[in-house]
Amino acid sequence: MKKEQLEKVQAEVSVWTYLQSLPPEKNNFKLKILMQEVADTFLIYSYENDDLKRKTTIYYHEETKEYKLLVTIGLTEFCAIEYISESLDKLEVILKERFDNLLGDISHFNREHISSIIEDKAIMDWEYIDNLPKEIDGFKLFINPKEPVKIINGSYIIIDYCDFSKESNFIIYYNVFRDEFFGEARLHRIPEVTYEYDCSELKDLEALLAKNLQVTLHKIRERI
Repeated sequence: MKKEQLEKVQAEVSVWTYLQSLPPEKNNFKLKILMQEVADTFLIYSYENDDLKRKTTIYYHEETKEYKLLVTIGLTEFCAIEYISESLDKLEVILKERFDNLLGDISHFNREHISSIIEDKAIMDWEYIDNLPKEIDGFKLFINPKEPVKIINGSYIIIDYCDFSKESNFIIYYNVFRDEFFGEARLHRIPEVTYEYDCSELKDLEALLAKNLQVTLHKIRERI
């Protein structure tokens, strides 16, 4: 970050009384005060649950001149757009209204908060779920279709095989706007899109997984 911008943000955060009022633990997430510059961001604080491999991070983004909230679920990170704010005062209002519910949603699966489109697609009741191996080539099943995870732009993670030690994984997404399943690998957190899993029906995805999943994960293993 530019020195003058960094100093401005540090000054704003230093007098942010909300920060001083935060409890050391919320919903089994532990508070960490960060106060550190990373590339073009200034990290303020996070709530983390190491066992669940989930956390939320409040930070300032120099590029957009905004305060934001980053959600981390396993090896997936995304900015929660509802929290983007031009000032700490506005961010504080949103945090007070929404943050406890956010922690609840990322720590405990709540079927009532899942899109009706996911329900209608019968993803959570898909019989093939029981055929998914718990581990393939050292990649463990971290997210399965019984408990899909909503991220951004209408996408849900329905399958996620992770090797956290290598920071590498393979994900199957479903996008409610496009009515499409698709896959993405991450090798040391660098994404690589694959088109081998593109389809719109569960029966087609089942066939593609049966044919390609073990091969896909074996190829990722060879490259990491």
